[in-house]
Amino acid sequence: MAHIAGLILPLFGLIGLGYLGARVNRHPLEGLSWLNIFVLYFALPAMFIRLLSATPMDQLAQVDFALVCLLATYFVFVLVFALAFFLRGATLAESTIQGLAGCYGNIGYMGPALALLAFGDAAGAPLALILVFDNTAHFCVAPALMALSGSEKRGFLTITRSIIVRIASHPIILSIIVGIIIAWMAPPIPEAVVRLIDYLAQAAAPCALFAMGVTLALRPLKRRPVELTYIVPAKLILHPIITYIVLSLAGDYNDVWIFTAVLLAALPTATNVFVIAQQYNLWMERASATIMITTTLSVLSVSTLLLGMQAGWFPADFYPNP
Repeated sequence: MAHIAGLILPLFGLIGLGYLGARVNRHPLEGLSWLNIFVLYFALPAMFIRLLSATPMDQLAQVDFALVCLLATYFVFVLVFALAFFLRGATLAESTIQGLAGCYGNIGYMGPALALLAFGDAAGAPLALILVFDNTAHFCVAPALMALSGSEKRGFLTITRSIIVRIASHPIILSIIVGIIIAWMAPPIPEAVVRLIDYLAQAAAPCALFAMGVTLALRPLKRRPVELTYIVPAKLILHPIITYIVLSLAGDYNDVWIFTAVLLAALPTATNVFVIAQQYNLWMERASATIMITTTLSVLSVSTLLLGMQAGWFPADFYPNP
């Protein structure tokens, strides 16, 4: 129990310190932008380069694992989309945002910090695979469905070009590609560069979690949308359960890989969902509320999940292949 507490307390202690610091000092949320830039463009990319450059290529080639995780994610998307469209009478565009709120977790920001602290460097390869495939899918699905709804005013070629640019220029995806190239070619890297990458990588987790706490403290919650009654359980409970079941049935994967995927599926709604809502000028306030509530509740739900994983409450693979 002491080991489990020692794992969970630092993770959410960093979020708590960010929350406390923001409540005491009351600086505006915009002041967080440089820390976010440091984490997204420097610290997290350095962490992935360091991890993947030391990972065997046979692990990085397990595309089937990433596709199975993506299948689970979009099962949840379709379910939440259907509830919004048929039950609530939402428009196609609003249903798309709600579907993303139910399946698009904070895997790029909280994911690396939590997974690597919980499972060590062995979580690097599954984490990278899920990040690449999930982000690529989300970058494609959102503008495509918005175009069908009429909310996207750009032409097909413009949309396609925008999707390709977003995927090709995303700092985490670029760092994953660089890490894979280094793992494949094994070029000599100067000691000074290795040390700089290590320094940046070590800063990724604490900075990302601290920034999450600041965001929780400074972004006010003005309303609690009724849609949260199905989005919140879909994101925090159903998504990890479906991922766990599908991975257990689909193949004989490493225990750390399964636990990493389930943990990523259990993360709260990504801030990118608000960015997408803002881009199309719809469902913005409710998207913000969804992010705040799922993030707050995830302190309890993710802690419980990590406790269950560490305490052996359930096997990593409930249906191992013979």
